[in-house]
Amino acid sequence: MRTKPPVTIADRARAQAIASIRRYVAENLDEEIGDLKAALFLDYFLAELGPSIYNQAIADARAFFEESAADLGGVCYQTEFPYFAKPKPSG
Repeated sequence: MRTKPPVTIADRARAQAIASIRRYVAENLDEEIGDLKAALFLDYFLAELGPSIYNQAIADARAFFEESAADLGGVCYQTEFPYFAKPKPSG
């Protein structure tokens, strides 16, 4: 079985997440923490909770595609040999 790398986020999202964690801790826990502690919290959450969130996202995407594929025949069906099936114009 393949081993997967830990869940990661883009640098910009990481910086925003660190700022968000710092603000959350300050507003809800009445503590001031620096970037290093916030980054450690973020790394923990990504390592611990990231796989569960990722797996749920994959399950949701799979369900969406399976539902879409199940209806593919109805959505994309084309009548075969339609030329002579048309009613002839009266005239």
